[in-house]
Amino acid sequence: MIDLKLLEKKFDEVAEKLKLKGVAEELLQEIKELFTNKKILKSKLDSLLEKRNKLSKQIGEFMKQKETQKAEEIKKEVALLKEEISKIEEELKEVQKRLNEKALVIPNIPDSDVPIGKDENDNVEIKRVGDIPSFDFEVKPHDELGEKLDWLDFIRGVKLAKSRFTVMKNEAARLERALINFFLDHNRSFGFEEVYVPFIVNKETMTGTGQLPKFEEDLFKIAQEDLYLIPTAEVPLTNLFRDEIITDLSSPIKLTAYTPCFRKEAGSYGKDTKGIIRQHQFDKVELVAITKPEESDAMFEEMVECASEALEKLQLPYRQLMLCTGDLGFSAAKTIDLEVWIPSQNKYREISSISNTRDFQARRAKIRFKENKKNRLVHTLNGSSLAVGRTLVAIMENYQTRDGKIKIPEVLRKYMG
Repeated sequence: MIDLKLLEKKFDEVAEKLKLKGVAEELLQEIKELFTNKKILKSKLDSLLEKRNKLSKQIGEFMKQKETQKAEEIKKEVALLKEEISKIEEELKEVQKRLNEKALVIPNIPDSDVPIGKDENDNVEIKRVGDIPSFDFEVKPHDELGEKLDWLDFIRGVKLAKSRFTVMKNEAARLERALINFFLDHNRSFGFEEVYVPFIVNKETMTGTGQLPKFEEDLFKIAQEDLYLIPTAEVPLTNLFRDEIITDLSSPIKLTAYTPCFRKEAGSYGKDTKGIIRQHQFDKVELVAITKPEESDAMFEEMVECASEALEKLQLPYRQLMLCTGDLGFSAAKTIDLEVWIPSQNKYREISSISNTRDFQARRAKIRFKENKKNRLVHTLNGSSLAVGRTLVAIMENYQTRDGKIKIPEVLRKYMG
């Protein structure tokens, strides 16, 4: 959650940064009016409290002088003041409540070094790694390869659920499992502790990382329950420490987990309807880190390196992009995307996003650490390492052979048996 005190203190400066992430002028003006009302009410309250305190002292003085009648008259005045004070306090509570509600739908402030832009076209390429493969035959897309090899069954996926669900069979199922194990082992080599978490979480957990209330339409909610299917393991991993004060953060907390992920992908229909690039259910191995504020930049670089090295071990060509302000996610202050080469589309496609959310999620989820007997907000970071289904797509297309078969990357063969 955005720091409301910072927004109030430096409204114009922060508002300009928020506009870069698409925050509407109308919403910002509503918040500004609430701040103004809060200031007016607070001034009135302070004045009334000061007046009440003075009158209360006078009551004591009159009682000492045994001027009971004068004391009783002032008591009546104080009683009226108490009613007025109570009324203003309730109004202040309502204004603060509305401010807190607005804060829940305001995105994080982008870092100063994030490039300014409107959408993905303004993202800045950092570097490219690996050679784009050349083929002396017509490249087939993964969905066509998957059907011919009896790896992917789209028809039965629809029969079992609906569109954008797929049944993986034979070597595809084994390769999916191999990738999960490879990613977890790789992340553990970077010092990330493996965790197994629930795939269903409550409303407070979804709110803690920023999925609620703004993105409820993208989530799968359990009927008649205050529970949701997770859209990413970032949600349960980060919220492991919700409402907690971490007593020892002498070194960063580094976690990794495999989970299936569930997203409605609301508003995305018409994009990637063929194949398994955009599914309602997909597998992902996630990285999450919790650090002291001064250590989050170094951790960000480490997480980018970890995810990048996984792609290099798989010998898949990829590039790194710094996301611009207009393409930055709701909770992120800074994000680097990894995009893998997809031959049939002749372009790079996102396979990982690594984000530093600074103290944005920590403020929402009340995750703090103790330092010098004071409680401070942690910084939280998250990243895909990697999206398993999209990695499967990249392997199928980049490692396809003339006879329509798929080579298995060397690093995965021990996982395949």
